[in-house]
Amino acid sequence: MDTLGPGEEGWDEDPASGSAQALVILPTRELAKQVAEELSAAAKYRTVRIAQVYGGRAYEPQIEAIKAGAEVIVGTPGRLLDLINRGILRLDHVTTVVLDEADEMLDLGFLPDVEKILAATRPDRQTMLFSATMPAAVIALARRYMNQPTHIRAQEDPADDTLTVRSVSQYAYRVHAMNKVEVICRILQAREREGCIIFCRTKRTADTVTRELARQGFAVAALHGDLGQGAREQAMRALRNGKVDVLVATDVAARGIDVDDVTHVINYECPEDAMTYVHRIGRTGRAGKHGTAVTFVDWEDLPRWRLNCKTLGLEYKEPVETYHTSPHLYSDLDIPENVGNRLPRSQRKREGLSAEYIEDLGTTGSRSAARSRGRSRGRGRAHRKADDAVRTKQAKSRRPRKRTRGARRTKAE
Repeated sequence: MDTLGPGEEGWDEDPASGSAQALVILPTRELAKQVAEELSAAAKYRTVRIAQVYGGRAYEPQIEAIKAGAEVIVGTPGRLLDLINRGILRLDHVTTVVLDEADEMLDLGFLPDVEKILAATRPDRQTMLFSATMPAAVIALARRYMNQPTHIRAQEDPADDTLTVRSVSQYAYRVHAMNKVEVICRILQAREREGCIIFCRTKRTADTVTRELARQGFAVAALHGDLGQGAREQAMRALRNGKVDVLVATDVAARGIDVDDVTHVINYECPEDAMTYVHRIGRTGRAGKHGTAVTFVDWEDLPRWRLNCKTLGLEYKEPVETYHTSPHLYSDLDIPENVGNRLPRSQRKREGLSAEYIEDLGTTGSRSAARSRGRSRGRGRAHRKADDAVRTKQAKSRRPRKRTRGARRTKAE
């Protein structure tokens, strides 16, 4: 069943003309924006309209795009379900549904939302699930919502059973927590190093590492869930436009994000599981290019690293204890021996994050926000009057203080 745009052959006779006909569901906002932009480029010579529907942006532009008659909807489960419940987004003409990074949506707890969204589409739709890994939960989801699904595996070498690609060189080092930034500063000065993504387990760690690297002269940006949507999109644009070449992120950037010329991926801590490791290092070595993945393994994470290697079919090697002065660090990663912890001023050629503009995304739910502001202003005036009255009453009832010397009262009293 084809998705038709205005003026295309069969548009006038199509009962679904002017309504959503294809739906793409993704787990993160960054991935939704990227996929929508790629679809727009692919449909450059067609009249099909594509709407981006995800959180962090104002509702009004997205509602206007839907009401204008978008044929393809690309979005995240939360905002999609919200607009469905409001009666703004109708999916009864959708004939094609794509679930990208299906396993991540299950991990994030989106399954109930996805089920409600799928229930709003036509029962004879075509459904496609995409994921770099196919755990049992995804296979069960496919069997539940797909009719006789076909499992297609795209792999460079069919005889290779490992989940990681051979074009990525993988290294694991046991690095002391107080020395990790020093080691990273050396890795970022390796020969032929271009873009680099550093994955951290927590948002606080990502902010800390970003500040430390910026202090050492590197063009760096942070990306995690505590940042506003405008700041998150600014960081991604800065990386794509070459204004920064180091991105410090949580796993919000580990799924599907495609950035050209990322040569290095660094895991600041050992990934929680094997699938997380696969998706993280998948940001490099793309489109046949060579990449380098470095993982820092703490003492307490050695059993987890051993299990990850076993799950992925990788040869397990005990991570070597490594410091920023260790000779093998320089030889493994092709780092010049004379580099220090600071990037020389002669090599600071990137404009930095501040050179990338921040898009005005509007206020999410502006009408309700305006009403809320009005109510809060009213409450503020009432509270101020009440406080003034209380203070006046307390001042009138306050008894004068009596001065004493030692335990005896003065004659004046």
